[in-house]
Amino acid sequence: MSQTAPIGIFDSGVGGLSVAREIRRLLPMEDIIYYADSAFCPYGDKDPEVIRRREIAIVDFLLSQGAKMIVVACNTASSTGLDDLRKMFPVPIVGMEPAVKPAVAATRNGKIGILATSVTIAGERLASLIKRFAEHVNVITQPCPGLVERVEHGQLDDPETEKILAVFLKPILEQQADTIVLGCTHYPFLTPLIEKIVGPNIAIIDTGEAVAKQVSRVLNEHNLAVHEPRVGQEKFFTSGNQVEVAKVIGTLWSKNNVHVETVPLIQA
Repeated sequence: MSQTAPIGIFDSGVGGLSVAREIRRLLPMEDIIYYADSAFCPYGDKDPEVIRRREIAIVDFLLSQGAKMIVVACNTASSTGLDDLRKMFPVPIVGMEPAVKPAVAATRNGKIGILATSVTIAGERLASLIKRFAEHVNVITQPCPGLVERVEHGQLDDPETEKILAVFLKPILEQQADTIVLGCTHYPFLTPLIEKIVGPNIAIIDTGEAVAKQVSRVLNEHNLAVHEPRVGQEKFFTSGNQVEVAKVIGTLWSKNNVHVETVPLIQA
């Protein structure tokens, strides 16, 4: 596998760009191909088997585009299919998990809140993390239906998004959690709004930077990292409407005239 081959990244939609931007910041010489499965977004209300079939189809596509590794930039997809993907495909695969361990280390009063999709909250991966790292901590899990869709439509700071967020954050604040985990890759784009609602004394933890560091470690372990000076490029694909998705990606990626190609994919 060529060192200059791209890193393949995917998510149910545009949320995984919060991870991709950290990878770009840490690894500016790497090429990136990103697949937003916008036609099937959100994954958080889908049957796990449907999600697994989508993941397999997307990884097949990214590998057909020459990806040297895969980043599952979606907590829900990682929770449902990461182990299966690692068994099926020969390239290194990095996934996501809610930052329970860092949150436990950060909390001052032993109370943490986790914002995530219903599938992530119900999944074995989160239950295992809580059992391993948070047995002696009060963990408040909060499903957030509808929040992913707000980010997908670029509604990052409007009054309705703030109203929805306030409802989800209320039980966490009422139980006096001092640390909040963003357990979905869409949610970091809402950090300014979350900070506005919860105030300056609550820590907000995102895993994007940690995942980027893990990607760097894995690339080096497999001798796949780019070392010569070059400017990494990005390509964007989606299963959704390319015009609508391109508009939102342009906003989140802070880049004008983003080109997005629609590739629907037939799921396995």
